[in-house]
Amino acid sequence: MKLIRFGDPGHERPGLQLENGERVDASGLGEDYGESFFGGGGLDRLRAWATHEAAAAPRVAAAARLGPPILRPSKIVCIGLNFRDHAAESNMPLPAEPVIFFKATSALCGPNDEIRIPRGGSKLDWEVELAVVIGKRASGVARDAASRHIAGYVLHNDYSERGFQLERGGQWVKGKSADTFAPLGPFLVTPEEIPDPRNLGMWLSVNGESRQHGTTADMVFDAPALVSYVSEFMTLLPGDVISTGTPAGVGLGMKPAPVYLRRGDVVTLGIDGLGDATQTIA
Repeated sequence: MKLIRFGDPGHERPGLQLENGERVDASGLGEDYGESFFGGGGLDRLRAWATHEAAAAPRVAAAARLGPPILRPSKIVCIGLNFRDHAAESNMPLPAEPVIFFKATSALCGPNDEIRIPRGGSKLDWEVELAVVIGKRASGVARDAASRHIAGYVLHNDYSERGFQLERGGQWVKGKSADTFAPLGPFLVTPEEIPDPRNLGMWLSVNGESRQHGTTADMVFDAPALVSYVSEFMTLLPGDVISTGTPAGVGLGMKPAPVYLRRGDVVTLGIDGLGDATQTIA
């Protein structure tokens, strides 16, 4: 299934994107896509609803705004330097263990919303990433059981204000958490539609020029390994997000000098099976 949420910011309603590309309003299910939904068998209820009710459900207009396909989670956990080529362009060794940092959940926005440069920011960077949504409470989960805790996968652009991240002291979260810095979507895809998340093409362009072109096969730690690892240090709740890192080609790593986003730039990105998104810098 492909889960969507649509409508004005803060007033989104749940929906589904069908196999033929049509989008339907799933408000008739009576619940939105948050912690209680994922943790309480909501995906099974949604499948049953789709089988019996989707054909007659109201259609969602093609022009309708898409919001993030999940309600605000309890946390967004991000993984740094998890692609071999990105670690190389950063002149850093491959990590022996996953590098963990956080992104504030208030950074969430829709997949095609404008991205706002924060006050005082001048080094806005892009990062196409595969994000994992947790479907079942996870604490101390073994790697071979971790896939059973995944509700689905979603496209994420992990925007960064590099000046805040690298030049202001303290944790990376400073440069990762501005409003609009976590666009998710267009949809959440359940695992049966992504048979091999370890081999998905990823791409990102800026103003039509290719910047990132990679594959999840280049990950140092795959999605189940990350779910297991993060669950050693904190309880992952249903609906939580783990963003799994980015391939080479970020603005910070460009030669001979970094290149950052400016007002009016257009960023387009996608991952195989997870759709694409377009964001304008405001």
